[in-house]
Amino acid sequence: MNNDNEVVNYTKEERKNLILKEINLHTRVSFETLSAKLFVSEDTVRRDINELESESLLIKVKGGAMTKAYHHSSSNQTYAGESKQIIAQKTLGLLRDGMVLLIGGGTTIREFIRLIPNDLNLTIFTVTVLSAVELLDKPNVKIIMIGGSISSYSQMCVSGDVYNQLANIKVDLLILGTNALDIEGGFSDSDWETVQVKKAMIQASEKTAILTISEKLDTVLKMKIASLSEVDYVVTEVDPSDEKLQAYKKAVPSLVFI
Repeated sequence: MNNDNEVVNYTKEERKNLILKEINLHTRVSFETLSAKLFVSEDTVRRDINELESESLLIKVKGGAMTKAYHHSSSNQTYAGESKQIIAQKTLGLLRDGMVLLIGGGTTIREFIRLIPNDLNLTIFTVTVLSAVELLDKPNVKIIMIGGSISSYSQMCVSGDVYNQLANIKVDLLILGTNALDIEGGFSDSDWETVQVKKAMIQASEKTAILTISEKLDTVLKMKIASLSEVDYVVTEVDPSDEKLQAYKKAVPSLVFI
């Protein structure tokens, strides 16, 4: 590991800006990952994160930090908010009256929930408490909470009960956000329990839609959830004809971009 004296390119302010970018992009980032990206010690990363937390720009969690936008107390601070609203609007096109959905959590999912028409009749299973709370505003949505112990990493229910409940349902459509998406790496995350629950969610669904800002394309985290061939739709803020998506279309012809 390089030490601080060997760092040439990053000033303290540049480091802090890069930390914020990584955290906003991937929701949570570990001290170890940031240390490797910035070529500084984990102690230096911790000091930078302590300062950023004191400035109310992120939330420090065990082993790293998370974006304020994902936290239940900071629902109005959303990274790439305009892009996520576009994605949410596009996702509505996948819905039809009477559908049974399974949804995850996160800021893009939150934008999607807010746009669900009040007159649309849906049954929605979720493993995320915050998503269930958001859905309470929808008069014609039947909400079924799949419960268990809650992960402090993803704010999803991740206990054995969750797997049992998911194994006994088959929904029309799964709608998930993601922290990373790549042709070879599929979609991935950094937390083992979260990855296992998302795998079980895919198995419980006829179709799967992944919602992601295009900035997350070509990024890979430590643990693979699924290959892109296991996904039916990817919804981004860019037009399906955008150059950023062409390599994905060529690699996985069955994948529909919206």
